[in-house]
Amino acid sequence: MSEPTFFVRDIPVYGDAILSPMAGYSDVPYRALCRSYGSAMHYTEFVPVDAFLGRRINERYSRRLDKKPDETPMIFQIFGNDAQELLAGAQRMIQFEPDIIDVNMGCATRKVSGRGAGVGMMPQPDLIAETFRLLTTHLSIPITGKIRLGWEESQKNYLEIAHIMEDNGAALIAMHARTKLQKYGGKADWDAIAELQEAVSVPVIGNGDVQTPADIDRMKAHTGCDAVMIGRAAIGNPWIFGRIDKAAIAYDDVVAAIHIHVGEMVAYYGEKEGLKLFRKHLKRYLEPFPETQLLLPEMLAVSEQGELESLLMEGETI
Repeated sequence: MSEPTFFVRDIPVYGDAILSPMAGYSDVPYRALCRSYGSAMHYTEFVPVDAFLGRRINERYSRRLDKKPDETPMIFQIFGNDAQELLAGAQRMIQFEPDIIDVNMGCATRKVSGRGAGVGMMPQPDLIAETFRLLTTHLSIPITGKIRLGWEESQKNYLEIAHIMEDNGAALIAMHARTKLQKYGGKADWDAIAELQEAVSVPVIGNGDVQTPADIDRMKAHTGCDAVMIGRAAIGNPWIFGRIDKAAIAYDDVVAAIHIHVGEMVAYYGEKEGLKLFRKHLKRYLEPFPETQLLLPEMLAVSEQGELESLLMEGETI
């Protein structure tokens, strides 16, 4: 086996391209596919701390903590706005056997950030200090965090927050190089990732504006980051983790990947639900092939896996 690319405390990571945690996408089936192409470490979709505070753990959210038996390193991502609650939730998460727990401080949706969670934690340095102090003191596994540049242009406090995280035991920092107000607009600030890399001694994962395999190496060269996190550009494009440009992928190779992905979805969710949830992926897989768009409405309406595969074969002849 080759040497690890970096360590999250004592956990080796083999590779430098990582699937980003994305609500509705980073589920068991898609993580399995991305891993097969080279994604080096995986995050669950984030789960609210409230789901782990009642007498019974919320089943809808606990299912987000499902993982393949050999899926490692596996990071469970949690969000909340109270340090004691985050500790209690993380302690209950341990029964699902994560390798690492990550505190989400990057989600910019109003529903999350508006209540002081996600990137809403970043204007609250004392809350972040207490959260990491409690989690790293009471849990034996590594604790990490994903942040943004800050709330807005005039409040870019990522270096202050990074130092607080490291001083209170964080084992890794991932950063989406945009502010909360930018969400996914504008340009990601790779210079800020470089500053972060220089400022801390723990590994840094850079995130933002990576669209192609060449961008992975450009970000690493520009920032010195230990790894690159890929989100939206990975949807319908697992090849990016293998440094393969999607523009070079033939239609039959895309169909082969779809076949594997659909099989994973059906096995995990059941045929009806799996096909329904796969629709958003299918559109992205087929984007480079305009000739398939005539068949797309029919593909999106199928209720059986065999129907979809027949239509995909039909697409080869168009």
